[in-house]
Amino acid sequence: MNTPLASDGFRCGTVAIVGCPNVGKSTLLNTLIGQKISITSSKPQTTRLPILGIVTQETAQYVFVDTPGYQTKHKGTMNTRINQTVRDSLNEGIDAVIWVVEVNRYGAMDAQILALLPKDVPKILVISKIDSVIDKRTIFSFIEKLSALTHFRAVIPVSAHKNTQLDAIFQELRPLLPEQAALFPADELTTASARYLAAEILREKVFRQMGDEIPYASTVVIDQFEDEGGTMYRIAATIIVNRATHKPMLLGKDGEKIKHIATEARKDMEKLYGRKVFLQTWIKVREDWVEDARHFTPQ
Repeated sequence: MNTPLASDGFRCGTVAIVGCPNVGKSTLLNTLIGQKISITSSKPQTTRLPILGIVTQETAQYVFVDTPGYQTKHKGTMNTRINQTVRDSLNEGIDAVIWVVEVNRYGAMDAQILALLPKDVPKILVISKIDSVIDKRTIFSFIEKLSALTHFRAVIPVSAHKNTQLDAIFQELRPLLPEQAALFPADELTTASARYLAAEILREKVFRQMGDEIPYASTVVIDQFEDEGGTMYRIAATIIVNRATHKPMLLGKDGEKIKHIATEARKDMEKLYGRKVFLQTWIKVREDWVEDARHFTPQ
């Protein structure tokens, strides 16, 4: 589809999606663009870098920035970098903010995020996971409570899993975007490279398959990413952990755990890329990997 020009009333702008860990930011982004580009899990610090998701409609292009979950419960270098990433994302020419708060769960960290939101940028409050609430009357009282905190252009209760009220987000956002031509081609869904997405998919499987300790002590590096004739990607990846005791846990008995993780990752990669994937994985121990800024920069 050809993207209309600004002279035709076309609008285009950048929207930051912010919120605490586990409120459903990445799930919301994936559902809005209709493709899984941001990894999800029930654990904090799943998203470590901002990722752009792009939706192009007939009259507007929405450039969404899925930011990491801002939180102060976990300390250390990683969390410091993640929180700084959130602050930077809110101060880099955004046109609007979607602040995601889980229904009936407003707390101290949500209040900290509210304080970070730019005063001069229009804000939309999205109340997530409304499908989890049995007594829907509590949603209205929760909305009333949060609406009194600051001025929102709109307050939208949603369920990303059930695709409820997502059209309302686009409707409310469009007038907030400047009139200008599209920034990206109409068929582009993300600025993230195929290489970066491969690392993220594998890291997601580590998060989902392992306990609470290993995911925070691990990262993924893509050592090889080759396109073989346009029909298959050959990918070699290393999962880096910071303790020697983590390696056998990740391997599992007779290597079954890492085989399962790699298989699940390969299936998701093939679904995303629309082609076959040959994936090889290794595990290495590097106690200081979290101090290396390269692990917090897109590959």
